[in-house]
Parts: sequence; C-alpha cells; structure tokens
Amino acid sequence: MQGVLRKTLVVAGRDLTLETGRLAKQAGGAVMVSYGGTMVLVTATASEEPREGIDFFPLTVDYEERLYAAGKIPGGFIKREGRPSEKAILSARLIDRPIRPLFPKFYRHDVHVVATVMSVDQDCPPNVAGIIGASAALMLSAIPFAGPIGAVSVGLIDNCPVINPTLEEDSRSSLNLTVAGTANAIMMVEAGAKEVPEDLMLECIMQGHEEIKRIVAFINEFRAEALAMGLAKEKPELVAPQLDSLWESRVREIATPRLREVIYRSRDEKWSKQERDKQFEACREEINNLILEGQEEALAANPELPGLIKELITKIEKEIVRRMILTEGIRVDGRTLEEIRPITCEVGVLSRTHGSGLFTRGETQVLTVTTLGPISDEQILDDLGVDESKRYMHHYNFPPYSVGEARPIRAPGRREIGHGALAERALEPMIPSEEEFPYAIRLVSEVLGSNGSTSMGSVCGSTLSLMDAGVPIKAPVAGVAMGLVKENDQVAILTDIQGLEDALGDMDFKVAGTKKGITALQMDIKIAGIDRSILERALEQARRGRLFILEKIQATIPEPRKELSPYAPRMLTITIDPDKIRDIIGPGGKIIKKIIEETGVEIDVEDDGRVFIASTDAAAGERALKIIESLTQDVETGKVYNGKVTRVTDFGAFVEVIPGVLGMPGKEGLVHISQLANERVEKVEDVVQEGDYILVKAIGFDPQGRLKLSRKEALNESPAVEGGHRHLRRARPEAGHRGLNNRRQSR
Repeated sequence: MQGVLRKTLVVAGRDLTLETGRLAKQAGGAVMVSYGGTMVLVTATASEEPREGIDFFPLTVDYEERLYAAGKIPGGFIKREGRPSEKAILSARLIDRPIRPLFPKFYRHDVHVVATVMSVDQDCPPNVAGIIGASAALMLSAIPFAGPIGAVSVGLIDNCPVINPTLEEDSRSSLNLTVAGTANAIMMVEAGAKEVPEDLMLECIMQGHEEIKRIVAFINEFRAEALAMGLAKEKPELVAPQLDSLWESRVREIATPRLREVIYRSRDEKWSKQERDKQFEACREEINNLILEGQEEALAANPELPGLIKELITKIEKEIVRRMILTEGIRVDGRTLEEIRPITCEVGVLSRTHGSGLFTRGETQVLTVTTLGPISDEQILDDLGVDESKRYMHHYNFPPYSVGEARPIRAPGRREIGHGALAERALEPMIPSEEEFPYAIRLVSEVLGSNGSTSMGSVCGSTLSLMDAGVPIKAPVAGVAMGLVKENDQVAILTDIQGLEDALGDMDFKVAGTKKGITALQMDIKIAGIDRSILERALEQARRGRLFILEKIQATIPEPRKELSPYAPRMLTITIDPDKIRDIIGPGGKIIKKIIEETGVEIDVEDDGRVFIASTDAAAGERALKIIESLTQDVETGKVYNGKVTRVTDFGAFVEVIPGVLGMPGKEGLVHISQLANERVEKVEDVVQEGDYILVKAIGFDPQGRLKLSRKEALNESPAVEGGHRHLRRARPEAGHRGLNNRRQSR
C-alpha cells in the first residue's frame, strides 16, 4: 500500500511537517521537512556491502545549499553553486555530531546523509530542520540507527528561553543555542552567547530538551504510520562480531597485566604524548605477537581474527584507563580530575605583525596572529543567510607537524573550519563595534603542538593576540575542554582533557567565556546522552577552570595595549552627507582614484556617508582627510571665511572661500562692489586685486543658487583683523581656510 504520508506538529507556533513517498523514492529513506516557509529534503542511503579493510564507521553528511532557496543567483563568473560555504560545512557538522554515536560501532557500510535546502524562511533555520529530517530519514530506512533524535534552537530574551526564535527575536537574543537529543538524553549542544551565566545556559538547554521530547515522539509516530503504508523499511537484526569466550579469555590474560603496567608507568613517570604513544604501540605489538604465535590454523580458518583481537586489546586499554580515573581519581598523565596542565602565555612573539599571542597548555601550543585592515577587507558572504559580510574573521590551521606526522598539507578540512568557527563565536561578543574600532579584523590560529583542546587553546591565544594588537576588546575570553567517564552510576568529569582522554572518554565538552559568563559552548556525546545533573556539574567545573586560565592570561597582559603596532594601518573616519558621496567618487571613480594615488591611502565609502581612510603614514591619512573635507564641505550662510580673490570685474570680485583640490575647482562666490567696504567704492581694484586674501561673510544665495559674499559685513564683525585698513595686505594665507579646520569629531 503505497502513497504519500504527511504529518504535522506545531513547534513554537509554526507547523513542522514531515512528508515521504513523493520525492527521492530510490534513496534508502527520504523526508521533506517543512517548517514555516523553510523546506529541506533529507535522504539517508547505505551501501549494499560493507567497506573492506577499515576499522571505523564510514558516515558522510552533506548539507547542500541551493541559492534559489533564498531567491539568489550565485555571485562570481560561474553562476552555479561550487564548493560548500563555511555555513554549509558547519551545518553538515551540526547534523553529523548528534547522529554518529547512535550507529553500531561495528557497522562498516557506507552511510550517506544528504540535506538539500530548497526553500528558506529566515524565521525558520534550515540547519535545525536538517537535523530533524536526517533523524526521520534514517528511521524510515533499513540503516541501523538507535534514534530518533530531535533538535531545536533556543534564544534568550530578557532572561527567558525562546524556542526557535524568529529573525527579529534572534536580533534581541543574548544566546544562539542549538540542542539535539533523544527522548532520554542530550546528544549535542552548540551555542554562541553574550556572557550568559551557567545557570541560565543550563535552563535553556533543558527547555530545549523538553521540546525535543515532543519531536522525538512525533518522528516515532511518523515511522509507525509509514511502516503501515509500506513507506518505511524494517530494521535488520545485527549481531556484533566478537571473539568466542576462549579467545577472549586468552587475550585478556595476556593483555591486561601488560597494558596495566605500561599505563601506570605512564602515569607515574609522566610521559610525553610521543613517548606514551611509542610505549603503548610497542606494548600492543608485543601482546599481539604473543597471542597469535603458533595460531596459523586459527588464522586460516577465521581471517577476521586479527581485527577482533586488535579491537579487544583497545577495549581492555580503555577499561584500565577509565577504571583508574573512576576508582582512583587519577588520570593517565598523573593529574587529578580538575587539574589543568602547566600554562604559559606570551605576547609580541612576531616582530612585524599587528599582534601575536602564544598560548601553551601542556603539549598543546597555539600561536594566534592578528591582522587589522580597512573595512573593505571584510569577508563577503554568498550563502542563504541574511548577513552579507562580516568584518571579524577567525581561521584555524592544523599542520601535520603539530602531532609529529609527515604528510602533505591540504586545504582546510571540516574540522579546521569547525574549530575556527568555534573560536570566532567565542570572541565575537567581545569584539568592539565598527563605530568604536573601524577595522576589519582577521585572526589566524596556527596549531604548533597538539595534545587535546587546540580549539580552546585558539580562544586563549586569540585573546592574547587581540590585546597585543591594541584591539579594545570588552573583556578577555578563555576556553577549556571538559571530558566525561561514565560507567553505570559512577561519573568522573575531567578538566582540560588531552588527546587520549578525548579518544577513550564519553564526552568532549568545550566551554569558552569571560569572568561574567559563557560566550561559546560545544558538546559532543559518544554515549546515549547525559542528564541535567552531569551537565550542571560539568558547567560549574568548566567555570572554575576558565577563571584559572583567565588569571594566567591577565597576568601576562592585563588589558589591551593603548597604541596599535607601527605596522598597523591608522584609521581616520568622517561622516558626510550621502548626497556628497558623488563628489568624492567623481565620474568613473576619477576623483577617489586620484586621492589614493596622491596620498597612498586606502579609502572606503559606505552608502550611509561614512568614509574610512586607512594608512600606515599618519601625515598621508591627514592629507587625504583634508582633501575629502574640502570636496564635501558646504559654505554656511552667516559664516566668515578667509578667501582668495580669483577674478576682478567691474561689478565686484569673485572670491574662492574653499580651495579646489586635485585640479578641481573650489567653491567661490561673488562679492558685489556694494559689499566691498562700508564707504562707497568707485572701482573694485581700489579695494582688492586678484590674488588677495580677504575676509568675507557668506550672506546667502541668489535665485540661481550662486553664492553671495560680503567683505563689508565681515569687516564689521571682525574690525581688528584688518586693522582698519581699506586694503588687505598681500600676504600668504593663514594656515588653512577656516572651513578646513572644522574637522568632524567622528574621526
């Protein structure tokens, strides 16, 4: 019984609709998710056969943005979508992270989840719809998946959580939170915040989970109805391959004492990461050789035996490390659960950059470099969002030498892009506004050494670098990565996890913020999820760790430097009447090009009349500013000017009150013969001659818009200036015209 199934649930006052049976019928599972005006087609497909020779689950998630969804045509010369945008990559990761732990660890079939955004309503985020769609599509397919999961975004307005905030609500929110989970537990958290306290953050997460429970129940009902209509597939019964009891006993007998001995030696002798890896690998190889010695017949009968033995050895190693943490409260490097590795902070590491900060925590080392540029250096965004550009950018690089490997460096992968975005989110609330600090800001974090928590090391290094560059950030930001080991009712929360603890633990929980509150949060769970009590403990422990690290940062550099680097551009700003923009640009950009050519500065002109002048030469910047002021300055009626006589006629004298620049004419007006002096003037030349500088007052404009000037009224207002003489002495003008010195305070 085939057909089309549609089912609707109201979420945050808007209809969430799932549809299957109409589109993409050859996919393993296909669901069109509609939420408000947003529509995302999500498919889930698995390969027929498992991939040979791998020891991991091969899951790929793609998030396909189609610019037609927002009524846009792609920019550039090639008018079609190319490589995914940064936002698309982050959205794919957002879908991947909560679903990955819910597949069987032994599953080796390729699974491909594709979310194609086909229509966008900016009030209804498509990435949240993508998570829900992926969950539903997997539930309809025959792919083994321990779901479903649900997801919502949560805002915080006036300290009240708001589920799936609209665009207008989001602009007023101090929190941008995405939560995903099952009916019983939270699986993934991603957040950017404006110094939100831990208790409020926890409340928002739990409010989101309550809505997730409704969505999970809704997807279960949707699957049940789809099964009844023949639109969903039954899940196969899968049995994990495992060693028989005799082989397992043999492996444990040989492996356990040897692994225990090397793990405890690592703890007591505090080995480095490379030494630990070397010793552990040698121990595994020794165990493997002892187990397989003389077992040629068994190997011939069961080709999968070496792989199963290797998996069990890894499992035993994990059990020993976790038991040591849970029962003794001691970690593999000898630290206690809340102990943070030794920290050193340095600033001004690089001589010619605008700012640099080196943050070292244990064997994790990150160098972040700040570069300041004109506003025109901001990044132009070509995606489905409403933002067209951003002036603050953070990039993260993870070269192979940081972990002692030799391999080619490729373009940034999803991990690099994700870590850079997390650090950017952590610092963004503390970046000064464009009005306060009119620069484009780019941070680049170079990971020089890695043993866990490089993304949070990037946050700390970035704070050092920004303050070294003299960027007036609102407050320093630090970050710390938390871990979890959970066995039944036994729970241990670890502060500042290293690589091994990340691999063998149950949670990677990154928290960044200031002394006042959280600015970024990212949590990934490898087990069935965690409850409120664990989350509450982890947040409080992370807060203590963050405050400890902030003390180290501020002991190195307590506040941003007062002066920028001599190699950083100086930025001058002025706000002009938008109608005057054409006077700066000129026909075909002729005038602005000439200003740049003559002064060597960079000039950005915004549509609202703001003009930014960037130059490493202060004098050149001032010169450009004077030129722009001259080009855009208006003559004000009632104001007295020191002007130059340009022409003398029988009926009066033409006086330039604002000089021309770049070969362009200035602003001049006519002093009628009757306005030259208090007494009657028979001949203009008796009072002024061409080239004289005289004081004149702007007295208005004639019907044709021509400027009228009066020397007589200027003399009456300022008789002392000319000392009562009829003629103004032939002399060089005073330093600049009066109008040029009335520089706007906005710069």
